[in-house]
Amino acid sequence: MQLICRRSILWPLLLLLCAPALHAAVLPEDRMDVLYHRYDGGGMDIKGPSVLVRKSFADKVSVNANYYVDKVSAASVDVVTTASPYTEERIEKGIGLDYLSDKTLYSVGVTASDERDYIGRTAFVGVSQDFFGDMTTLSLGYSHGADEVRRRDDPDFSEDLIRRSYQVGVSQVLTRNLIVGINHELITDRGYLNNPYRSVRYLNGGSFAYQPEVYPRTRTSEATALRGSYYLPWRAALHGEFRWFEDSWGIDARDWSLTLVQPLSEEWVLELRTRHYRQNAADFYSDLFPFQDAQNFLARDKEMSTFRAVSFGATAGFQRRWPGMPWVDRYGARLGVDLYRYDYRDFRDLRVSATPGEEPLYSFDAWVTTLVFTLWY
Repeated sequence: MQLICRRSILWPLLLLLCAPALHAAVLPEDRMDVLYHRYDGGGMDIKGPSVLVRKSFADKVSVNANYYVDKVSAASVDVVTTASPYTEERIEKGIGLDYLSDKTLYSVGVTASDERDYIGRTAFVGVSQDFFGDMTTLSLGYSHGADEVRRRDDPDFSEDLIRRSYQVGVSQVLTRNLIVGINHELITDRGYLNNPYRSVRYLNGGSFAYQPEVYPRTRTSEATALRGSYYLPWRAALHGEFRWFEDSWGIDARDWSLTLVQPLSEEWVLELRTRHYRQNAADFYSDLFPFQDAQNFLARDKEMSTFRAVSFGATAGFQRRWPGMPWVDRYGARLGVDLYRYDYRDFRDLRVSATPGEEPLYSFDAWVTTLVFTLWY
């Protein structure tokens, strides 16, 4: 599986460890996070650990290092209808540095991920500046990725992929209880953008046949997110986000999410959340093309189709002091469980034998479980 596809599944897990502060130019806390995650659904089983360590020096510099592994067993509807199930392991390593100068925070970092059929290299830089008595924060960021796409069954296959991302964001403290923010991201991709294993199908007599997907070699996409956090009178906090996405391939997506964080005691916290997502299909997507080479570009990836997704989740966590360990300030743990439901509106389940184009529409549920143990020092 390509790294870009897997990240679309696992990005919420990575945000647990890697998300920067939204509303202030401050150094991250000194801490170590150990995460174990598992995604199980749609014939995909993805699991593995991640370790993130942060350490600051002289209240000016913070360094971090991350090691992340996921092991994949793939027997999804795409795989079982056009190929053989497979197993894969991806290892990602990253290092970063934050430098705080007065009210400005500078960030740089690099990540490297490796698997048998995908090599990924990314570098990023960012800056965050507080204004107006620390009530307003402006952030800017840029990342550059240079990847190599391979095939497990063809040692001579090699294609390049260049990814660039530009981000800008503003957050504002409106009242003592309300913080709002807006973020915009522009992404440009150039190179080999499709999955080398994936095929499209086309009518062939009374049945259908397959041919390889063909994608454009460039893609430009934009995403804008509006976020808000409100402190409720009973010590809880409500976080909301609305995000819209458009790209040069014709995909138009919208999603919104709500998260309620409720302290249960001085040590325990409960988090409840939901997310709703919808998108239309890419211009060159079809579940069934009328004939071979029906158009210049061809796609049948279900993530390029029209679909809806909804998730519901909960996390329980605690933090405690550790007086017996003088070098540890406190420790904590978080256990989260999320249910994702995907309904595809124009992608059909070919595991069911039927007249081509009349197979049942595909849908599936997935469970995501995360366990995080944290030490603050």
